[in-house]
Amino acid sequence: MRAVEINSGKAGDEELRRLYETAFPVGEQIPYDDLIYLMDVMDIDYTTYYEGEMLVGFMIVLRLPKYNWGWYFAVREVLRGKGYGQGILSDTLDKYRNKNPYIIDIESPLQTDAPNPEQRKRRHAFYLRNGMKDTGAYRTYNGITFTILSSSDEPFTAQDYEYIVAALRAAWGKIPSEQSK
Repeated sequence: MRAVEINSGKAGDEELRRLYETAFPVGEQIPYDDLIYLMDVMDIDYTTYYEGEMLVGFMIVLRLPKYNWGWYFAVREVLRGKGYGQGILSDTLDKYRNKNPYIIDIESPLQTDAPNPEQRKRRHAFYLRNGMKDTGAYRTYNGITFTILSSSDEPFTAQDYEYIVAALRAAWGKIPSEQSK
């Protein structure tokens, strides 16, 4: 599998857009055009992964002074369960190993009223198996509880998460109003 870093000019690829728009619940997506715009105003690594010429998936990481936040991670549905996700996550953890901690939030396996409890448990177990640690920190947004995971053994708190959210809000305010329609 080969990794290819892309910039905002190449992010508009229809295959990437389609994967993004089908891999995440609508309530957890920002408009894809806004994401592309943010690539030019934030420090974002957008890495695509290919097997030969076939798109396998992508990882989008927001690099901040204290953390590297795994914003979006997707593998094509027909390729899930074949080790590609593990390969992408391993590549990402290696990339940020000697840098700031890599942080992600995932739908919490502890949310009792979730419509997808088994999927959440499998996803949580996948990350733990592949080197991530449950920080014990949680956040609820739009009725969805998220568990926060880290590549580091260092403590991570709700205040640390607010630091990440504040950076996102600051950048979000830079999107021209016609862009976010």
